[in-house]
Parts: sequence; C-alpha cells; structure tokens
Amino acid sequence: MTAAFAHVNIVARDWRAIADFYVAVFGCEPDPPERDHSGAFLERLTGIAGARARGLHLRLPGQAAGGSTIEIFTYEQDERPATPPPANRRGFAHIAFRVDDVPATLERLLAAGGSVAGELVETDVPGAGHLEAVYARDPEGNIVELQRWS
Repeated sequence: MTAAFAHVNIVARDWRAIADFYVAVFGCEPDPPERDHSGAFLERLTGIAGARARGLHLRLPGQAAGGSTIEIFTYEQDERPATPPPANRRGFAHIAFRVDDVPATLERLLAAGGSVAGELVETDVPGAGHLEAVYARDPEGNIVELQRWS
C-alpha cells in the first residue's frame, strides 16, 4: 500500500476571503481551477442532500505543482451554528506553519484579520530542539499554529 498526504479542507463562510488570508499571511498559492461541485457525486460523498460547494485549492508553501494543498470551500446549504473550536476539541484541531519569525508572522496574521488564541511561548523539547510557538485564529476562527524550531 502506498499513501501520500493530499489536502486538508476548511469550510468557510466566504471561501475567497479565507483563501486571500492564507495567500497574504503564509504565501500559499492558488492551485486552479476554482471548484464548483454539486449533484449526485457531492450529495453521495458528503451525505448532504442538495449539496453545492464552491472554492479553491491553495498550494502550501514549499510544495510544487501537484503537491499538498489546503482546500477551501463554501457550501450553499445552511450550516450548523458554530463557535470557534477550543484547542483541545476532539478531531482535527489546528493547522501549523513553520515560519522564520513567529512575532512578525503573527503581526501579518493580525493585520490580515486574524486574532490571537493563546500566548507566544518558548520551550525546549527533549530530543527535538527549542520551540517558539503561538496559537492564533484565521478570520473565521480556525486555529493556526505558528512555530519556529531551533
């Protein structure tokens, strides 16, 4: 068996705004074409009657064409009410980016409409090195970890 990481999906109220955020803050690159999925395929895949999803894939920094992406979709169907998820919820909790300068990247994130979720911390991780990290949120409340290892 072979396997390779393909993508992680973010469901957004406004896929264009969230895509612009990840491009501006992290240098992700659009990986066309824009998607507009509907019909039996999407209904069967998602289990959502009448599903229609529009969006785009963004190539992650350092990935060549065909590499791993963030898939950002907006569904036309009403969504369940949501609050920003806590860092310790079960399931997928956050996406992490290695950056050269955590405070400077945090400032770009804030300027682009994000917010702080936790404090900037530093610690030594035995066998792994020194970690500087902070949890923040994108404009729709998804947790994004900024980290630098030395």
